[in-house]
Amino acid sequence: MDKLVKICSEKGLRISVAESCTGGLVCSAITSVPGSSLVFDRGFITYSPESKTELLNVPESLIKDKGTVSKEVVTEMAIGAIKNSNADIAISITGIAGPGGEADKPVGLVYFGLFHDGKVKNFKKIFPGDRAGVRSLATDFALELLLEVAGS
Repeated sequence: MDKLVKICSEKGLRISVAESCTGGLVCSAITSVPGSSLVFDRGFITYSPESKTELLNVPESLIKDKGTVSKEVVTEMAIGAIKNSNADIAISITGIAGPGGEADKPVGLVYFGLFHDGKVKNFKKIFPGDRAGVRSLATDFALELLLEVAGS
């Protein structure tokens, strides 16, 4: 993460994070780096559906229609993270870390939203492993996305 903080610092970029299934792991990874206060604006840990609506302005109707683990919700989370911060880049994450899952939303399913340059790119992954493994892999992937966009 040193590289992410260095690149963002050099380019004057600020980051915001909206996390659900990772529960703050992305924020923690970034802020563990000395000097991260220059690039990390804020993090939103929105674990409950209500928090996604209250803190990130995700429409309640969208959550009811698509579910909290969906491309549509993660997109709104990323937009909300940008609108409710002073960041240039936002990453949002929602998924099912386990133990419970469903046929159409299995354990390991994670959606990511990456807001940069006025638009959101979405990513869908299904990670193997138990709860801790899924959360760790999702965190690593989110950090890779941030590094990629910051370095471009």
